[in-house]
Amino acid sequence: MDIALARQFASFVGALLILIAYAGHQLRWIDARSAGSNILNAIGSAILATLLAILSRSGSWCWKRTVISVYPLLRPRPE
Repeated sequence: MDIALARQFASFVGALLILIAYAGHQLRWIDARSAGSNILNAIGSAILATLLAILSRSGSWCWKRTVISVYPLLRPRPE
């Protein structure tokens, strides 16, 4: 597989994961505060941020989205 095609496919997958989380929330399939929504957002934005870093482009918005999505997964849960 050509490296440019692999990057294009990876960026498509990353954007698709973010879109699935957004559409799931809008259609009330996924709660926006659920672990599933945060995992989809975190993985999708991490893929995009990594690709942007490899291509020497600013991917700061992707890293910020990744951190915002991962934080709820790592914070302590009240008992």
